[in-house]
Amino acid sequence: MIVLDTDHVSELQRDSKLRPGLLRRIDASGDREIVTTIVTFEELVRGRLAQIRQQRKAVDEIIAYSQLERLARFFATWNILPFDHAAALQFDRLREEKIRVGSMDLKIASIVLVRGAILVSANLGDFRRVPGLRVEDWLHD
Repeated sequence: MIVLDTDHVSELQRDSKLRPGLLRRIDASGDREIVTTIVTFEELVRGRLAQIRQQRKAVDEIIAYSQLERLARFFATWNILPFDHAAALQFDRLREEKIRVGSMDLKIASIVLVRGAILVSANLGDFRRVPGLRVEDWLHD
């Protein structure tokens, strides 16, 4: 199982210069179970909602709502891993170990660890601090 972090999912969602290379890496991986987490969904939805709140006129919200709708359609096709009881227990263990990683990233790491999966993220600096987490960057190699 390959779990894509927020940065990689963002590249897939938009038409960026990094997207074609990422799609090639996904195809070449041989792993047919490419998923993401509910935490990634939360982070991207929060970003879209913040864009909506920043607009001062209703007409300016049209594009922001359109992007939120596009995001909802995008995620409708994904398998999204939950932050479940096992992940919560793993999260608490990592917090007790005083792993210096932000809460959202630690939740993603916990979800990935309890499933024995590989995390694909450009944030190697933080995620490599998490003991036992296998992480790769498919955007910048």
